[in-house]
Order: sequence, then structure tokens, then C-alpha cells
Amino acid sequence: MELMDASLCQVIHMDLDHERMSYLLYQILCGIRHLHSAGIIHRDLKPSNIVVKSDCTLKILDFGLARTACTNFMMTPYVVTRYYRAPEVILGMKYKENVDIWSVGCIMGEMVKGSVIFQGTDHIDQWNKVIEVLGTPSLDFMNRLMETVRNYVMNKPQYPGVSFAELFPDWAFPSDSEHDKLKTSQARDLLSKMLVIDPESRISVEEALNHPYIHVWYDPAEADAPPPQISDKQLEEREHTIEQWKELIYEEVIDWEERNKNGLMKEDCSDAVSGSASQSSSANDISSMSTEQTLASDTDSSSIDTLTGPLDESQ
Repeated sequence: MELMDASLCQVIHMDLDHERMSYLLYQILCGIRHLHSAGIIHRDLKPSNIVVKSDCTLKILDFGLARTACTNFMMTPYVVTRYYRAPEVILGMKYKENVDIWSVGCIMGEMVKGSVIFQGTDHIDQWNKVIEVLGTPSLDFMNRLMETVRNYVMNKPQYPGVSFAELFPDWAFPSDSEHDKLKTSQARDLLSKMLVIDPESRISVEEALNHPYIHVWYDPAEADAPPPQISDKQLEEREHTIEQWKELIYEEVIDWEERNKNGLMKEDCSDAVSGSASQSSSANDISSMSTEQTLASDTDSSSIDTLTGPLDESQ
């Protein structure tokens, strides 16, 4: 992977206009769509796992917590850095691909306000922060919770929630772009559809890509590209010793090198090589990013919070 200029953590605090903000979000959503179409849930989307170049191209990193949606194992709640963790994960519910959409909503909200939207001190406080802002969820949502969790949630004070116009006032957004489709009201509407407590009512990645705030960048060659090929979706469900895992990883690396040596991956690598050779910008240049469309996804690594369980008071 070529050298990138900055993480989204740095870009968030820069003066972005609607054009750059919507284009960055478009690329994130394209990357997520490719993952979801391959049956992969990222599960740890956050600003530090997204990197940007000065030409406004973006990459999603760190697939250490990514899992195939078809896994037979129970999906663990110990995922997603706390501030970007979806309500269904906090409450120990079964979850699906749109946990990633909640994380994107949190990232977008942070891009608008310049600060974390839901900054809980632990996962219980995280839930409290969410309902204080978005309001107490519906009874239909409550009825889908485990009984012990439902009792806890229903015994909390009832919160009406804050309107999105108050949570994201006009002054928090950049000035409206000259392009008449990139408007503050559209950006706020997209946020209101991603930051929805009930996953059954939350916008999907396809719907988000077709939202007026994002769709201005829509390119079928990017958004509808074939999903990445996964040779063995059940690999993570196997149980091996550490030595066996080491051997499997070694064989995978050797196989990759052989395919690369034989030219089978030459086309895949050409863009990264040319991008690295032309690298000349620094993180300080991000504020002058252009929006010439490009999309790519690569991996890196980081750590996560560890919890004792959903709504466990010991955290």
C-alpha cells in the first residue's frame, strides 16, 4: 500500500467544505458496500482506521475484527471502539452489516462537529449517552432485547431526545457548496437516517449511496464493482493450534508471492505502485484536497476496548 498523508482523525479538525466531506463519505460507503457484498462486516470503523491522501482519496484499514456475516459462531459484542459502537452491539443483540452504518454516522457527526458525538466512559455510560441524545427507543425495539437487558433499559429514565437540527445546527456545517445538491439540510437528513437506534429502521449502505448528499459522486464502476473474492469464508470458524495457524498464514503468504511473481496480481498492484511513486504531499496539505474520484481499501492493525459483557456493571 502506498504512503498516505493523514488519518481521518487529522482531517476531521480541518476546514472541509460539503464537496470534500460528501466525497470522503462516498468513498467510505463504497468501501463498506464492497465488504458487505462479499459477506464481510468490518466491525471497527473509526477515524483512526481511515486514511486519506491530499488528492482526497481514501482507504479503510484494520480488518482485524472483520468477520463474515455467514459465520455460525455467535457474533461477539466485544467489537467496535466504544464511541462508534452501535446500540445493538452495546445491548448484546444479534447484529448484521448495518452496524457499520452506525459507525459511519458517528464518524460523519464527528466530521461536522469536530468532536466525538457519543463519548461514554464505559459501555453502560455509552448507552446512556446515546439515549440522552436520540431518545428512549420504541417498545418494539425493547421487546427484541434479552429479558435482563430489557428490564435494565426499561427502568432507565425516559428521554425525549434532541432534534437533529439542535444536535447539528446550521453553523456547525460548512457553508453550502455552490453545487445546489450539496446542502446542509441534506447532510443533516443523512445523519438522521444513519444515527438510528433501531437497526431495523437504520438506512442501508445502498440507500446511503443513493442519498442526495452522496449520490452526486455515484460511479457504477466504483460503487457496483465486483466484491473481493474470498477463497474460504469459513476459515475463521476453524479451530487450530497456534502452530497450525502459523503454518496456514505462511502458506498464504507464499501463495500470494507466487501469484505476484507470475504476474497474476500485476494489474491489482499497478495503481498502488504508481501512487507510491508520485507521493509528494504531506498531512498539512489535506485542507487543499481535490475530489478526483478514486477508491481503494487496504488493511492495517490496531487494538480494541475489552469488555466483560453487555451492560455488565464491572466495566
